[in-house]
Amino acid sequence: MLAGSLAGATLALAGCSSTSTSTPATRAMAAGAATAGASPAARPTTPATAFARLMDGNARWVSGNLQHPDRDPDRRRLVAQHQEPFASVLSCIDSRVPPELLFDTGLGDLYVMRTGGQAVDPVITGSVEYGPMTSDTPLVVVLGHQRCGAVKAAYQSLRDGKPLPGNLQAIVRALRPAYEQAVKEGGADPVETMARAQAKLTATGLRSNADLAPLVRKGSLAVVGAYYSLDTGKVEVLTGAPS
Repeated sequence: MLAGSLAGATLALAGCSSTSTSTPATRAMAAGAATAGASPAARPTTPATAFARLMDGNARWVSGNLQHPDRDPDRRRLVAQHQEPFASVLSCIDSRVPPELLFDTGLGDLYVMRTGGQAVDPVITGSVEYGPMTSDTPLVVVLGHQRCGAVKAAYQSLRDGKPLPGNLQAIVRALRPAYEQAVKEGGADPVETMARAQAKLTATGLRSNADLAPLVRKGSLAVVGAYYSLDTGKVEVLTGAPS
């Protein structure tokens, strides 16, 4: 799982180079397309407005009143030469947790990194940094979720002292702090406690990252820890919501 996630992150970085090639022509094209209806609203430029856009989209996902924005050939042509995603989401590889769907966003709206249990390493951290540091992306969301298989496997491995095969053990090592936090907190469902702890600890780590922390202090970036319910479709904010 981790190897696939790292490869996905590397490919994402390779395809992101157009972000820095903004020209008056591409910006004029974007403005014209937005006027013509290719984009439902202007790109959020502050942590609060980006967060509100995501949560409004999640509310539509929960209710089923979806807009499916930014998902047509006009949008594809618009972002072909230039992209300005308004948020970055680090989520799990779980097939039931696709950020673009559960936040009702579309093409060019989000940077997305997906790893088992939101496990991070330097490549993933660099991928998260890419948006805020190169595109002024104002929001990062670390999204844990209900019944996370990676978290459950890591919990059982650490509890029983039985390493997982291959590179799966790298996920176990990355999730050890969340496991220790869950053991300390206790509770009826330690795996769910661990999943929430992992999202919060990862968000805290990114928030205090040497490169991201200055942006957070300046108020141009928020790093939010959140938790997704498979049963309801709702995203619950755990920590770091911008005011």
